Amino acid sequence: MKAGIHPEYSQVVFRDTSTGFEFLSGSTKTSNETVEWEDGNTYPLIRVEVSSDSHPFYTGRQKFTQADGRVDRFNKKFGFADKNAKQD
Repeated sequence: MKAGIHPEYSQVVFRDTSTGFEFLSGSTKTSNETVEWEDGNTYPLIRVEVSSDSHPFYTGRQKFTQADGRVDRFNKKFGFADKNAKQD
């Protein structure tokens, strides 16, 4: 192997933003945000949207972390009403 062409690996904590699951792994990614790990050391923190804790392929089921989906939040934000919803 050629010397000096490979990136440096370091220990990094990855946090799943949807479930809060954290794991420590080697990575070339860096971050200005840090977190104290279980062993007492401080590591860079990388936030990820999907991990093995929240992905349906690994869990075998869908984990719902928010009550409404993206479409519902969009409709609420911009004032669109659901035409199929029951009227009280």
